[in-house]
Amino acid sequence: MRIDPATLAAILGMAAVTYLTRISGLFLVGRLRLQGRLKAAFDAAPPAVLTAVIAPMVLATGWPETAAAVVTVLAATRLPLLATILVGVAAVVALRSVMG
Repeated sequence: MRIDPATLAAILGMAAVTYLTRISGLFLVGRLRLQGRLKAAFDAAPPAVLTAVIAPMVLATGWPETAAAVVTVLAATRLPLLATILVGVAAVVALRSVMG
């Protein structure tokens, strides 16, 4: 098996850029003083990303996933984020096993 040097260089370059952007975020957030709207934006980012990842799957799959999304939305009105995620995962597993 022969490895193409250009492909290897592209993979290593993408890995380095990905790593550097992630690690720089950790260093920058520790130095920022978050107040007001900026703090609200940072607090809203995790649920927004989670919604952006899950919403297409809810709309593109079957009834068990859609019903589990409804259960998860209802749980989100009462529970913190981690508990809501656990309820959502449990709902998908349970509904997939029941509905097929």
